[in-house]
Amino acid sequence: MNAFALKNGEMHAESVALTEIAAQFGTPCYVYSRAALESALDEYQQELAGADALVCFAIKSNSNLGVLNVFARKGAGFDIVSGGELKRALAAGGDPKKVVFSGVGKSVEEMEFAINTGILCFNVESAPELERLNEVAGRLGKKAPISFRVNPNVDPKTHPYISTGLKKNKFGVAYEDAFKLYQRAASLPNLEITGIDCHIGSQLLDPSPFVEALDKILLLVDQLAASGIRLHHIDLGGGLGIQYKDEEQPTAKSYLQPLLAKLKGRGLKIILEPGRRLVGNAGALLTKVEYLKPGEVKNFAVIDAAMNDLARPALYDAWHTIVPVKPRQNKPETWEIVGPICESGDFIGHDRELALEPGDLLAILSAGAYGMTMSSNYNTRPRVAEVMVDGDKAHLIRRRETVEELYALENTLP
Repeated sequence: MNAFALKNGEMHAESVALTEIAAQFGTPCYVYSRAALESALDEYQQELAGADALVCFAIKSNSNLGVLNVFARKGAGFDIVSGGELKRALAAGGDPKKVVFSGVGKSVEEMEFAINTGILCFNVESAPELERLNEVAGRLGKKAPISFRVNPNVDPKTHPYISTGLKKNKFGVAYEDAFKLYQRAASLPNLEITGIDCHIGSQLLDPSPFVEALDKILLLVDQLAASGIRLHHIDLGGGLGIQYKDEEQPTAKSYLQPLLAKLKGRGLKIILEPGRRLVGNAGALLTKVEYLKPGEVKNFAVIDAAMNDLARPALYDAWHTIVPVKPRQNKPETWEIVGPICESGDFIGHDRELALEPGDLLAILSAGAYGMTMSSNYNTRPRVAEVMVDGDKAHLIRRRETVEELYALENTLP
């Protein structure tokens, strides 16, 4: 669903005007739509109806408790990559038995916390991690449920920074090593083998690499079964893309149906780890034009949001559609949309055709994923507020930081 749309000449989130949100909570701020979050999850759950399946939202894409709670209420689990994210999942009402723990650098303390909490599964990503997890679980007198994140060496056809399934990537264990690692795991007394996992990348617009990866993983599943190692679940990760500009967004059906067909009759629980797909288009960054700075070569529109608030354009040269909250009828001009950070790379959009005046509000769309979670305090800028719209109501789900809070943990020398 499109939660952000023009009504009576101005942009709304559901039934709330963005001008009202700016007046009440200030700018910049992130705005999310509860209806859009629920609709995105529903698209998955409807396709999975009747199957033994679990959708585990990837917390790294948007970790706000208000967002997580929306998904927890609808029965979703969570994909975590740190002990901090596990604490967030629990604080948001998540069920630890629906949590999978991924990541290449799990610490002893994180392992202990997750084992004692009773999570669903550890996605093990290296041989040393396997040995450490066995040792930690043994010391606690418990068994740790595990799967291996197997790297199928499939090209996801996405940005190299968010490609995770090739041999050159740091994630997972090599496909060629996986069988021996499962045999080693089966010999360790404090581990319980429960499944297999793969995740090949993010923002995939072509579902075919998922099928290619699954074919390779199922060959390994059959090889393991023949050796006496039977798995209970298969975790296919996340990565299904969204529309940022003019891409054709694949449907959950086009993604899931070929996978479900290959898994039919195998008796394996299916786990999925969508992140961006559930939250990306459910959020926008609301910002204000501070100055217009025309120049001989470029015209600059300086806004109050910056690369510390939304890093994706500077980091990936990513596109975000930028629209006026109250469109003007003036002739548009070409603008560089930039922030006040002291970096030449502080931009949100290049060469945007917009009719602007100082004080205008802009909505930076498709900002619900990897926006606030990747934000920073660079230039001693407080992180922004987050607001959740639910129908005709707007709820503050994270207040804006204060400058004083940014240095409250610091001390001068005596």
